[in-house]
Amino acid sequence: MIFLTLEHILTHLSFSIILIVIMIHFTTLLIHEVIGLRDSLEKGMIATVFSITGLLVTRWISSRHFPLSNLYESLIFLSWSFSIIHIVSKIWNHKNDLSAITAPSAIFTQGFATSGLSSEMHQSSILVPALQSQWLMMHVSMMLLSYAALLCGSLLSVAFLVITFRKNIDIFCKSKIFLIKSFFFGKIEYLNEKKSVFKHPSFLSFRNYYKYQLTQRLDYWSYRVISLGFTFLTIGILSGAVWANEAWGSYWNWDPKETWAFITWTIFAIYSHTRTNQSLQGTNSAFVASIGFLIIWICYFGINLLGVGLHSYGSFTLTSN
Repeated sequence: MIFLTLEHILTHLSFSIILIVIMIHFTTLLIHEVIGLRDSLEKGMIATVFSITGLLVTRWISSRHFPLSNLYESLIFLSWSFSIIHIVSKIWNHKNDLSAITAPSAIFTQGFATSGLSSEMHQSSILVPALQSQWLMMHVSMMLLSYAALLCGSLLSVAFLVITFRKNIDIFCKSKIFLIKSFFFGKIEYLNEKKSVFKHPSFLSFRNYYKYQLTQRLDYWSYRVISLGFTFLTIGILSGAVWANEAWGSYWNWDPKETWAFITWTIFAIYSHTRTNQSLQGTNSAFVASIGFLIIWICYFGINLLGVGLHSYGSFTLTSN
């Protein structure tokens, strides 16, 4: 009874905090001068991480297994992953370019888990035999962390395409074709080389340079977050194969969940390849990442709606990854 009460408190506390955080975030977009609001945003996300962590630990203790046995728990863990990415990106980059993605994503998943699912799906249940393994924590946590990172990186790529497309239209209407060529097909330098960009006369004459700088930050962070997510995804698939061999006697069964996980891995492997070729960087790699955004949701959410395959575990009620 104590654990249920504590879980109820932490659930609503984490949702309330992150709701306040998202309101603060939108306020900072409108009022740039209020520095205190930005500090409150970061403190709110830290409080969100602690409250969701407490919620997961409480369910772990009460259920006596790692809280990743059903859709509700996986969504809570996904929201926690978005919050962790937000904090880590703040440590790496004091401007925190990912805040516009991580904070709304965290509240969306948290809100859907809290309000969008029936109360029966909130209840912790006994694990089916296939899930009673030490690989549960390793495999499922890596998969969900990869989903969070890949979704954030893909959304940054979508934003990159939107801004670039609008910029392309503006430049075309002004008949500055030579700027299009120098911008889209020229060699692109990252943020640590931006001093040399300022010296280039074509960019000095480009009055929308700050938009260009924004697209480069989006491209920069998209690549790094997707690379992190791709690493987690690879570890998750490999650990899942080992787990499958223990549970079902085969490393790979071409189950719908496994098939879409492989498709997801392939899409982001193609993305990684496009990043190694300068002629394919920019809009081409961002387009691949945008496709990956849809594939991730099919892999994570769509397969469970169908309730087919070895990973269904009661269709929409239970999920392994």
